[in-house]
Amino acid sequence: MIPTTKSTKMEFDKLSRSVIGCAIEVHRTLGPGLLESTYRQCLAYELSEVQIPFQMEVPLPVRYKNILLDCGYRIDLLVSANLIVEIKSVETLLPIQRAQILTYMRLARIPIGLLINFNVTKLQSGIKRFVL
Repeated sequence: MIPTTKSTKMEFDKLSRSVIGCAIEVHRTLGPGLLESTYRQCLAYELSEVQIPFQMEVPLPVRYKNILLDCGYRIDLLVSANLIVEIKSVETLLPIQRAQILTYMRLARIPIGLLINFNVTKLQSGIKRFVL
C-alpha cells in the first residue's frame, strides 16, 4: 500500500481532480445514455490529451490463501499507477458497485478510487470518491 503523507494526499487530490475534469469533458460532449465502454475509451483519450499516464482494463488477480488466481476481474482505468477509476453507465449506483471498487482497491493495494456513473444529467452527482 502507498503510504499517505500530507504531500501524497495533495498529489492524490490533484490527480483525482484532473481525472474528474477529464470525465466532465467527456460527459459534456457525449451526455448520458451510452455504454460504459464508450465512456472508458473517451476518458482514456482525454487523459492522453492532458498527458496523464494510465492503463486500461488492468487484470486484477484474487489472492486466495497463498495463490494468485485470475478470476477475470479488470480495473477499468488505473491512473498514474495509484488511482483506480471504475466507470458505470447505470440508472442508479447500487451498494454492490461501491463494494466492488472498495474490493478492487483493497486487492490492488491502491488507497484511492473514483466510481463514475456517466448515466446522469449532471456528472458531479455521479462521481463518488473512495479512500482506504
